[in-house]
Amino acid sequence: MSKCEQCIIRQFNSFKYLSKEELLRLSSCKTSKIIKKGETIFEEGDHLNGLFCIKDGVCKVSKMSENGRNQIIDLIKKGDIIGERSLVSDETSNLNAVALNDMEICFIPKEEIVRDLAKNPNFTMGILKDLANNLKKADNVIVDMAQKTVKQRLAETLLKLKEKFDLNEDGIINIQLSREDIANIIGTATESAIRLLSDLKKKKIIEFKGKEIKILDIKGLEKIAHGF
Repeated sequence: MSKCEQCIIRQFNSFKYLSKEELLRLSSCKTSKIIKKGETIFEEGDHLNGLFCIKDGVCKVSKMSENGRNQIIDLIKKGDIIGERSLVSDETSNLNAVALNDMEICFIPKEEIVRDLAKNPNFTMGILKDLANNLKKADNVIVDMAQKTVKQRLAETLLKLKEKFDLNEDGIINIQLSREDIANIIGTATESAIRLLSDLKKKKIIEFKGKEIKILDIKGLEKIAHGF
């Protein structure tokens, strides 16, 4: 099991504010595990009681609506942490987290994190910033769903995926998503997402390589995202 103080991943999240002594203590109480593609990390109704630090891999965080539609709220990647809300609330989770590929994660119990929150103001501010960013993302999702067309949301999603996961040397986005996952991000039926993706392909804005998506015309995507 890797030690927190030696883990390079912490440089990408709020754990970078912890001292060596604090990290040593977390190492002694954390749990590391491998999550296979398609497996659930947590689901709605679970008591999280701690933080998950993503050491490798990507998971989707989603919310099931009353009509049975799954809305993907965010994609969590290597270096991110999830579960911050459990630190300030005893409520059960209202979200699901499912691995999109094989993952390695670490879980740190709430009582250990709370101890550091009480003593380390820099760490506390880091966690608060994470919570604020999550609220901002949720606000943006609400506004996009209300004011943007599905086509705009698709173009914007592809641009965000490019920004978050980068492109490989062939111009392909470094994340594989099913057509259903893309539909669940932009809030539409899978058939509609497939039709819109095909339309972008016909216009030579993107092309497909299996589940992989290659961006051919970034400016074209930006125009669509802005409603031009």
